[in-house]
Amino acid sequence: MIQKFDFRNLFVLDMANNHQGSVDHGLQIIRTMAAPVKKHRARAALKFQFRQMDTFIHPKHHKESDNKHIPRFLSNWLQIDEYRVLVEEVRKQGMLSICTPFDEESVDVIEDMNFDVIKIASCSARDWPLLERVSQANKPVIFSTGGLEMPEIDDLVSFFTHRGVDFAIMHCVSIYPTPDALCNLSNITTLRERYPGTTIGWSTHEDPADTAPVMVAVGKGAEIFERHVGVATDEISLNAYSSTPQEVDAWICACQKAQTLCGSATRQPPEQVEIDSINSLQRGVFARTALKKGTELTRDQVYFAMPYTDGQLTSGQWQPGITIENAVEKNGEINLSNIETPEEPKLKSLKSAVHEIKALLNIARIPLNSEFEVEYSHHYGVENFRKTGTVIINCINREYCKKILVQLPGQVHPSHYHKRKEETFQVLWGELHTELDGRAKILQPGDTQLVMPGVWHHFGSETGCVFEEVSTTHFNNDSVYRDAAINRLQRSERKTIVDHWGRFQLEA
Repeated sequence: MIQKFDFRNLFVLDMANNHQGSVDHGLQIIRTMAAPVKKHRARAALKFQFRQMDTFIHPKHHKESDNKHIPRFLSNWLQIDEYRVLVEEVRKQGMLSICTPFDEESVDVIEDMNFDVIKIASCSARDWPLLERVSQANKPVIFSTGGLEMPEIDDLVSFFTHRGVDFAIMHCVSIYPTPDALCNLSNITTLRERYPGTTIGWSTHEDPADTAPVMVAVGKGAEIFERHVGVATDEISLNAYSSTPQEVDAWICACQKAQTLCGSATRQPPEQVEIDSINSLQRGVFARTALKKGTELTRDQVYFAMPYTDGQLTSGQWQPGITIENAVEKNGEINLSNIETPEEPKLKSLKSAVHEIKALLNIARIPLNSEFEVEYSHHYGVENFRKTGTVIINCINREYCKKILVQLPGQVHPSHYHKRKEETFQVLWGELHTELDGRAKILQPGDTQLVMPGVWHHFGSETGCVFEEVSTTHFNNDSVYRDAAINRLQRSERKTIVDHWGRFQLEA
């Protein structure tokens, strides 16, 4: 596998022109910004901006210009060798180096100085000659989206994708400073959903003292964080959107706190302290009257009350038909060690799986109408459904057939072939492990797998998977299983078939 650049959890500190054309002041900025980076053990990059002034600015505007930016650019101009000193200090301080070129000649310099990443400013996001040159530099690229409409962002994504460039996208508002009402941080979520697998960041120009936006950005899923930085002196004052070292310290701290607060997107097992807290509020089951050995409990023979005692039956575990093995006195606890629970209904494992199946479809964003049939395949019995089985949603069966299949985590479908049917699988969400005639393959979303008639195949998923089957017409009893015991079963013994989800059919 080709190792791609890891853009995640990166703080980009944009020095821009805040070095004021002074190498010494630039060094001061780099060194003072390195302090909060090291303090928080952050992964950070110092960003420069390059313009080759001899060619970037029209000759008539070198001495006088009515463009407000040009005098500032000229007054802050550093020579290439001076930039080399600053870049060397960045590396010495343990930070990555990033540079924003504003002309093609600057990309040459970036290559010569071996910067780690190239950044495309919002104002250059439509500069196709520059973008073409950047795409040839064989460097990872971060591009900002200030002032761009969504089709223009689509163009950039397509451009860099087609040229094989490793890139990330920054949500950005090019208003300095940016008022709260225009931050539109929900755009981060939009970009993540529109370009899955691409790292999305937040290039910020709001009040440097305000740490709320970066915390919200983390919550929305941003993984790169950029802001302008500088150091004020008696002679140098900072603009309204550049951060001091103290503000960078607070900014990184707030970002990391937000990351801690957000935690894992995967539901985690509860900590013991949480379990103890919940248990302290549980109601236990107690005998309303003295109960004899062997009594089959009914609701009027028990009551629920605090406090629950460890090992006691809780109100949430209560069900009619529980039998006590030894006598219990009035107001006595009904303990788990003293009960026999009724046998679970045969189809309970299917009913309990329905919500998880629906959840996987929701995560995969696959909507269904109300006119479908569901097959719960359970080749080794309903009780083993979560280990061996598949959920098959039959959508269409004509000369062509379409099904949506759901594999729960850890579930497998046993080896078999079809006598008549040809089918193609396409993964819609998750990861599917397949094996055809002994050849194993792992399918990711978008991958397809053709299965010809007579080909032995089986599949399963470790983490859960939703995939589509498009095939020729489906015929019942067309499957031949490698395990002869399955072949001896009636179809009704290895499948439970219901309309829709079968809520009432499963209960019956």
